[in-house]
Amino acid sequence: MMTELIYMKDCYVKEWDASVESVGNDGQGTFIVLDRSAFYPESGGQLTDKGFVGWNGQKTSVVKVTKGNIIKHYIVGPEPRAGEKVHCVLDWARRYALMRMHTAQHIISAVALKKFGSSTVGNQIHTDHSRLDLKPSKLSQEDLAFLEQKSNEIVDSAIPIEIYEVDREEAESNPDEYRCNFSLLPKFIRRIRIVDIKGFDKAVCAGTHVANTREVGHFKILKKENKGKETERIIYELV
Repeated sequence: MMTELIYMKDCYVKEWDASVESVGNDGQGTFIVLDRSAFYPESGGQLTDKGFVGWNGQKTSVVKVTKGNIIKHYIVGPEPRAGEKVHCVLDWARRYALMRMHTAQHIISAVALKKFGSSTVGNQIHTDHSRLDLKPSKLSQEDLAFLEQKSNEIVDSAIPIEIYEVDREEAESNPDEYRCNFSLLPKFIRRIRIVDIKGFDKAVCAGTHVANTREVGHFKILKKENKGKETERIIYELV
């Protein structure tokens, strides 16, 4: 059973109804599989969503979500039975912080590529601070100041953000239009999800994002770290 991933089309769904397809334990803990879910599974550098599911006056916490052949929602508390109808609720404060952080990363990455020719080769999206790795990169303090200022100007521009899918062939035939390392995408993926900051950046991404850059709020670059091999790590936080 493939879980319908609600967040792929709508990142703002906070509550929804679902059915428990199965319950299991894999050594990491007890997990449930849902027929539909807006819980984001930890992947692509973005942390897992958390929240809870409730049924018949009972409630259990969702503490971690992972993806593989199935989407596993690890729970702590009472266990619903397979076939149970449940009501799911996101920890919205956590999710919204991750959305703002992830969109901020896209903005910083796009500015770094346009201004300095530096590609993003890694990232980690957290709620309190986040990071991205740039290569090739040798940024001065003045460069960092520019990166922060220009990125915040994009935020203040209140640019709408649209999420949609395109055929892989279309994206690969227009490599200058879509920010992506297509060689890292598994060959079986034929439709790819685009996060489009209108008129500024189009990036291939399966993560959660805000609908307008102004929702990011301002952010501050805390520091950079040398990671070797022409790679620098940029650490930032929301302010």
